[in-house]
Amino acid sequence: MSNFIFELNPILQAFLATLFTFFVTALGASLVFMFKKINKNVLDSMLGIAAGVMIAASFWSLLSPAITMADNLHMNTMLVVSLGFLAGGLLLFIGDKVMNRLKRHTVSGTNKRILMLITSITLHNIPEGLAIGVAFGSTLYGLDGATLMSAWTLAIGIGIQNFPEGTAVSIPLRREGISLKKSFFLGSLSGVVEPIAGVLGALLVLKMRMILPFLLAFAAGAMIYVVTEELIPESQTNESKDLMAMFCLVGFTIMMVLDVLLG
Repeated sequence: MSNFIFELNPILQAFLATLFTFFVTALGASLVFMFKKINKNVLDSMLGIAAGVMIAASFWSLLSPAITMADNLHMNTMLVVSLGFLAGGLLLFIGDKVMNRLKRHTVSGTNKRILMLITSITLHNIPEGLAIGVAFGSTLYGLDGATLMSAWTLAIGIGIQNFPEGTAVSIPLRREGISLKKSFFLGSLSGVVEPIAGVLGALLVLKMRMILPFLLAFAAGAMIYVVTEELIPESQTNESKDLMAMFCLVGFTIMMVLDVLLG
């Protein structure tokens, strides 16, 4: 079976690999079904863990690869990564202001938080999907270090990392009063962009390699903005603020260990 997969067109393999990462995202989102009733302490602790997961992912899954890739492409690394990071945060900052204006008429504060959370994770998944696509597409061009085995290793690593990220979306949504099924659906939906981005990255590998460092940093900036603007402040409404801070450290540690072991 494994030999059959390796014999497929690299673009098709990129699609299958990102379908796997999407499936793992949905699997992580399914943890929301463990919580039949809303318990503020439990969900606040999960919110703290989600914040830690996103902070760690923003560096090890996004900023660190962006720096390495920009160096390898002989770019002005600090300029590209800094501009990408700030642009990601600025996009959500502007979106936040727009939502605040719309909130007076149509969009509630809860809906604003939901949109920001889903947007940040989705932005994070787009460059990850592109990275997988580029890894598989590079084998078509015989680029240095490009092998199907390394591409699949990257996909498996990103897939495992997506598990806590799916949870990082579904649990906070549940905390906002969203139904179990809808929280799971939206948590899973955040990963559906990866197969699309994976195929796109494989098809446009040479061009995507040039903009991928910026996109990775862009996604990191968006994630950090959401963590500092929404997740951490929300978890700190709990009476046990210090305990919620510890859960944030736990989430960071979990994601850090996954990224370092699978990097």
